[in-house]
Amino acid sequence: MSFKEKVQHLLNTALEERQDLFLIELKISEGNKINVVIDGDNGVNLQDCIDISRAIEHNLDREEEDFSLEVASAGATSLLRLARQYKKNLGRKLKVKKNSGEEIEAEITAADDNNITLEWKAREPKKIGKGKETVVKQEILPYSEIKEATVIISF
Repeated sequence: MSFKEKVQHLLNTALEERQDLFLIELKISEGNKINVVIDGDNGVNLQDCIDISRAIEHNLDREEEDFSLEVASAGATSLLRLARQYKKNLGRKLKVKKNSGEEIEAEITAADDNNITLEWKAREPKKIGKGKETVVKQEILPYSEIKEATVIISF
């Protein structure tokens, strides 16, 4: 088993024990620098990162392979990559950039394994008469049409 396969196996085993956590990214660069980014259905705290780090580090032999290890959580402003991240952020406001270049700032009201549903308010001309009215817009957007999406943090 290669070093990379060994790390992947240890990481998968650790995540199987913690069903609330999931992998966002695993990178192993030259010099065996291991970078792990995780997220969780209920967020990620420092102890979660420590637990995953120990599960990997304590099962690798530095005599065989020298390595460095960094385990971090996906930041609040990180791009959303997995359906599970969209589901976790239901009810929050997202900034979504579509493959077409169009950008939408809207609340995510539903998410499944294929699509998200976004809702937002827009001012449009009245159908009858002068002036504008506020209307609620909704769009079901397949993940394949999303170039990037981030959570909008509001205070």
